[in-house]
Amino acid sequence: MRKLSFLLVFSLLLFTACKKDSVDATSTKTLQSSINDMTSSLPTIKQIKFNEALYILKTFGVEADGDVAELKALGQLVNGKKVPEIMAMADEVAQKNGIEWASTAPPSLGEMNIFGDEKAKESDPNDVKANSLSIITRPSADDGNGATAIQIIPRLVDNAGNPVSFTGAGLETTLEVFSNGVKLSTAKNLMTDNNFKGFNLKFSSILAEKVVDNKIDITVSVKTTAKTFKMSKIGLDVNPSALKVPAPPKVDSTAVIQDPSAVDPNSPVNTTNPSTSTDPNATTAPATPKQPAADPKATVSKFLNNVSSQNLKAAFDASNNPSWGSYESFSNPTSGFGSVKNVSVKNINSNATNANSASVNATYDVTDKSGKTTSLKVTFGLKNVNGDWKISSYKINP
Repeated sequence: MRKLSFLLVFSLLLFTACKKDSVDATSTKTLQSSINDMTSSLPTIKQIKFNEALYILKTFGVEADGDVAELKALGQLVNGKKVPEIMAMADEVAQKNGIEWASTAPPSLGEMNIFGDEKAKESDPNDVKANSLSIITRPSADDGNGATAIQIIPRLVDNAGNPVSFTGAGLETTLEVFSNGVKLSTAKNLMTDNNFKGFNLKFSSILAEKVVDNKIDITVSVKTTAKTFKMSKIGLDVNPSALKVPAPPKVDSTAVIQDPSAVDPNSPVNTTNPSTSTDPNATTAPATPKQPAADPKATVSKFLNNVSSQNLKAAFDASNNPSWGSYESFSNPTSGFGSVKNVSVKNINSNATNANSASVNATYDVTDKSGKTTSLKVTFGLKNVNGDWKISSYKINP
């Protein structure tokens, strides 16, 4: 009997000794297991704060897209770290991002679970009941030459459009900024109640060369337990004088610029081969660019049809527009043409055409995958690329 008791005590000690006190990010399984071990060794309140700290780091402390990628990046960030180190890291990240959270404060973010495998509880403060999302925007920080920023305040509202009252939540809120369909920036914050201050978007954080017609589009999303609410505003004015302009490259004033003609006349590089010399009076006619056989309107029509049918590779191949970036950016389901469900063309007509360039106006309705329909008047710029018309610019007209 004494021997059996000894074995039980030994087994208990062995089990306790095997519990990890630091993060093991060798795999997702070891990451979750080590975090569970660390959490179980803490008092209840500290368990909640530890989970909040991990959530802060996963949401704001790493650069990654999607839960799986964020979790992997989080593992790399906290690998080998113990609870006090993780708490300190979360404090630093919260302060850097202007989030009202501290490791020494009472629990404030509801039920946080970075692995996402728990269902909502009846008392979950993140299960906010709302009908939709509204956005308030207003210029801010006028320096005498116009606003230098824009305040963006999202509000969860009910069926009547009134703000929903809630407290103690930790709703992940994301702001995405675009111009002419190209994403310029992304920011995140936590909405803890219906007095959320939102985002202060400084124009100096946006490259002037990326902004088309001094206008930006914004999309804000708020993630509750049951649903992610999303709202966009199109064509917000920015102050062009406040946008970021890269400093010109520094030129070394001591550098000597080599005159291409100042070459050793005896050098083989400067020697003319008599056998290849030509008549100095002869002139070479410039090569005539190959004239496209197709009508530029047909290219625009085919492009819109491909977007409507979500044949986005064919649509992208019909373009040569640097502002659209890569195919991944062009086809992005949130910020690119991947968000389009249907295009209904009303009118297409040529504006101007010559051998090298063309301009085509198109009027059409776009329905996105959420069911929202927007009427657009767009001017497509096209250029001659080896005898084919390629869309080189895209301007939305008022």
